[in-house]
Amino acid sequence: MLLLIQYTLIFASVLTLVALGGCISEHSGVINLGLEGIMIIGALGGAFTLKYLPPEMPSFLILILVLLASMICGLIYSLFLAIACINLKADQTLVGTALNMLGVAAATVIVKSVNIAENPDNVSSTVQYVQNKKALVANIGSTQFNLFIPVAVLALILAYVLLYKTRFGLRLMACGEHPQAADSVGINVFKMRAWGVLISGMLAGIGGIVYITAGVSEWKFEVGVAGFGFLALAVMIFGQWKPVNIGLAALLFGFFRALSNVYSGFDFLAAMKIPGSVYNMMPYIISLIVLALTSSRSRAPKAEGIPYDKGSR
Repeated sequence: MLLLIQYTLIFASVLTLVALGGCISEHSGVINLGLEGIMIIGALGGAFTLKYLPPEMPSFLILILVLLASMICGLIYSLFLAIACINLKADQTLVGTALNMLGVAAATVIVKSVNIAENPDNVSSTVQYVQNKKALVANIGSTQFNLFIPVAVLALILAYVLLYKTRFGLRLMACGEHPQAADSVGINVFKMRAWGVLISGMLAGIGGIVYITAGVSEWKFEVGVAGFGFLALAVMIFGQWKPVNIGLAALLFGFFRALSNVYSGFDFLAAMKIPGSVYNMMPYIISLIVLALTSSRSRAPKAEGIPYDKGSR
């Protein structure tokens, strides 16, 4: 049971971070379907940082540097979405899909190139970070507590304050609801939307490193992140684009994802003889059911996905 709780919290942390990123981007008016690709690039930056930092470095400093590396990589990769969709007014769905495909391919090529440079016989797309992975957990008695969990909680609080308690957040949401009205009172819609996308990239980048370090000490980048970017979008929609609701929805989806990791440890689940692949499918099946039942009541930002034209009214 304790292991189930641990995995539920860590997967909920991933979903919370990435869904918050999607939420902030959509509140600005840009649909970020490239969360999956941004997660992969953020995970790549964090994994290499974990691999090459000296093990004798203080654990807290390792954690901070890994977070910064993932944030920066996610931010840089999200620039492609910002430039294409805001400046060039490209189709946001197509650009996001392209970023997802490019993210896996680019990460695979980069990792293989680095591995071959270090060892010509190593052509894998795997990054090992076993030495420094211990810096990401704290031992409380006989229990290991993942330090990324409080990071996700802090991000949830900051997102709520940012959106509802600051001038920046209110302006950001105005750009996603009625950009023409926002522009008429002097708000730079293009700038606010760019900030929304970049913040989204930073959060998704952190979500990527949290996901790949959840239970293993190495990651094969050609496998991607198993659709977690799209699952985070389902969490965002189910949470009605509200940070608190997103956190609660992430716990629900995280629980079903955690079952696939620990089902064999529960006698009553193991006795049912259900293949492990079914448990792996459960969060995605649940997302389809939940969205089918709640989509009619969903209220997305009115101007999301619509390129802003200063001449339109």
